[in-house]
Amino acid sequence: MKAMRFFRAMVSALTVASVAVACSGEPDETSQSDPPESPTTVSDSPPPSVEYPTCDQAGVRACLLPWPDDRLTVPDDGTPTGRRLAIPADAVPVNVDGRAMDVTDQNRADGFSPSSAVVFAADGVDLAASGVPDSSSIEKSVAADARTTITDTVTGERVPFWGELDIQSGLVTLRPAVAFTEGHTIEVSIAGLVDETGAEVVVEPSSWTFTIASAESLSGRLLTMRDGAYESIGDGVPNFTVDTVTDGEAKVIEGTFEIPNYLDNDGGPGGSLLLDADGAPRINDDVPVYDVAYRCVVPRSTGAAVPALLYGHGLLGNRGQVDFFATFAAQGLLVGCAVDWLGMASEDIAIVGEILTDMGRFNEQADRMLHGHVAFSMLGRLTNHPSGFASNPAFQNADGSSMLKQDATVFVGNSQGGILGGAASAVSSEWTRAVLGVPGMNYSLLLPRSTDWPEFQVVFEAAYTDVDDRLMALMLVQLLWDRGENSGYAQHLTSNTYDGIDPKVVLLVEAFGDHQVANVSTEMLARTIGARVHSPALREGRSLSSVPLWGIEPIVDYGDASSKLVMWDYGTPPPPVGPRPPIGAEFGRDPHGAGSDEPNVLIQALGFLLDGTLIDVCGGPCVGTQIDQQ
Repeated sequence: MKAMRFFRAMVSALTVASVAVACSGEPDETSQSDPPESPTTVSDSPPPSVEYPTCDQAGVRACLLPWPDDRLTVPDDGTPTGRRLAIPADAVPVNVDGRAMDVTDQNRADGFSPSSAVVFAADGVDLAASGVPDSSSIEKSVAADARTTITDTVTGERVPFWGELDIQSGLVTLRPAVAFTEGHTIEVSIAGLVDETGAEVVVEPSSWTFTIASAESLSGRLLTMRDGAYESIGDGVPNFTVDTVTDGEAKVIEGTFEIPNYLDNDGGPGGSLLLDADGAPRINDDVPVYDVAYRCVVPRSTGAAVPALLYGHGLLGNRGQVDFFATFAAQGLLVGCAVDWLGMASEDIAIVGEILTDMGRFNEQADRMLHGHVAFSMLGRLTNHPSGFASNPAFQNADGSSMLKQDATVFVGNSQGGILGGAASAVSSEWTRAVLGVPGMNYSLLLPRSTDWPEFQVVFEAAYTDVDDRLMALMLVQLLWDRGENSGYAQHLTSNTYDGIDPKVVLLVEAFGDHQVANVSTEMLARTIGARVHSPALREGRSLSSVPLWGIEPIVDYGDASSKLVMWDYGTPPPPVGPRPPIGAEFGRDPHGAGSDEPNVLIQALGFLLDGTLIDVCGGPCVGTQIDQQ
């Protein structure tokens, strides 16, 4: 909460400054009257003989649409897909200072986002009359009589989706209900569009293809950094300190440990990755290590060694949120440890605010986020290895025995921690079980639907006044967000894992009508990782969908090793259908954090983590004890 109060104050200051620049009539060196600055060309590609595509007319609508499209790529034999993005300099959003969005880093990718929306203009279209389903009837998108379709050309299978109009720009967005497969080519076919009078709405082109980025393009940087961290410690552990030990309900232990620094600064907020000639991250020779701060809640003593639970905090929070688990630590059930989600922690708030006014700086957030994942893996090594925390008296009983059970670490991430936690889990060899609470994937899908977004939105929209630019800026930064959130890693979380990393068994905990992480995002994640859902998931009539949780198979065996989804209903009304947040009394109480106060949620989650068994604590739809009566 302190982080959000700080952000509100910052919002006020930045909004005033942005509006003043826009309205002063006194342009500075980068005023809107100047021509937009062109992003720099990618240093390691393309070869001089290859030309970037150009636009007949500058601007997002004229040049980027339809999106995504292989016409915005060039051939590149050096990439796994054989293509590389080549977004033209005259096609990008421009802020009120006249600064064109720098897409240098986006143009290093060999394809588009696995969760990208398909965006195109169809002025006057009535999607319902055109037979394009909304999020309450996804199954219609793959029906035999569907006229607008999305098809994976490699498998020949149709990709389920829903359609909606962007509220501000009116552009059509088709949202995939499951992630597009990495490295595959996707074909979009548009037909049968009409306006509210039934007149045909013509879209040109009516068919096109685009390529999804490869696993190497999406996760290669993080895996390189992770491997480098493990190479630096060999069979041991990172250098660590125990700085303070504070008595309370449970002991609170704080200190630091080292990870390699791949950023061009000291590893703190605002840095960008240093890349070698091949585009791979390299360690900063001048500041080669970064000291990561950790916080653990630890039993005063244990009869037997207990597992470590690593906790991933919520939106722009910090490691202090691990204190929630102090009660369980005091009972001798676990040791809870956390680090900040570097790049998306409270100390990054000021940089996030600046980035919202110049989205070309987005790599400063996305690059540091990769450090955060490395930090979690190294924290897991410290809780698993006998030479780690177990070797320090602060983590030992009076007789010198370790409180930490070796190689027993598990992971919990809530909200933002659930959105990033699948990525951290997919690249980690330190745990095999994870609970992702109120999670999702694809920030560009989440933001317009979240009640958290309006506070950030006021800064963003003061800087980007063109409504088309706003939508497409989010599409462009998703290409970088993919490198650190579930969108870029979900296809390797429970199967098809990266080399040397075991598949994870994951429990997803969803809150019906969630105000902050939309249900459609949680369910997209569930479909992508092949999770099965506790059924019946909801009471009759609760969902607006014709087939609630369509495409997610029911749990057959609670004791098997499959990943699972449990929907919890706290009485909140159904969420709105479409890209808007559930703001207003008609949407009731936000259930986003209700699971923390629901005993059965905690019993189920902790039982799954500590014993590896999912218990059906509901015997029917999971209904919270604290029901919203609004």
